[in-house]
Amino acid sequence: MSLPMLIQRLGGGMLVSIEIYTLTLLFSLPLGLLVAFGRMSKNIILRNVMKLYISIMRGTPLMLQLMVVYFGPYFLFGIPLPRYYRFLAVIIGFVINYAAYFAEIYRGGIESIPVGQYEAAKLLGYNKTQTFMRIILPQVIKRILPAVTNEIITLIKDTSLAFVISVAEMFTAAQEIASAQASMIPFIVAGIFYYVFNYIVAFVMEYIEKKLSYYKV
Repeated sequence: MSLPMLIQRLGGGMLVSIEIYTLTLLFSLPLGLLVAFGRMSKNIILRNVMKLYISIMRGTPLMLQLMVVYFGPYFLFGIPLPRYYRFLAVIIGFVINYAAYFAEIYRGGIESIPVGQYEAAKLLGYNKTQTFMRIILPQVIKRILPAVTNEIITLIKDTSLAFVISVAEMFTAAQEIASAQASMIPFIVAGIFYYVFNYIVAFVMEYIEKKLSYYKV
């Protein structure tokens, strides 16, 4: 197989990987914030439920979670699975997994803000929502950005786990071509794709981090 044809076939898988990556971030980042709020709630039931959810998501392999999300509805409830559910299961599995990690990152950032800032905002007449959105959240974003960057870079590589339920992302495409051609070249090209994707994301996140470093002299 010629190199241009190989790149073209892997490019199709790369688009699937980018879809998984984009949709996971789109849903897991806000969901993680909601989970963080639940984790810090004064309601002991909600707090413990969120704590258990985070513990399960972080304590079991993502590959296993993908299999449970995909096969669970059929084996547990006998629900027939439509064809499109395969990709949907990947997104659901990735979102609930990464939301747990983002939740702990958010929680660490929020709890690192001094209590005095909440009290000062209250004296200035801000309600809780205004205090969080205008004062707390901008500082939290700045503090957690390095940790979030690590997670979203890991996510790029984790998209390859979609192969476990036969979603044809880039790694799956590379594996199929390598098996058919008895060659390591597809894996090398796939590795270059992943590296370039990671480099672009790291560059963008570093740029954002520098833009938010307004407290530095």
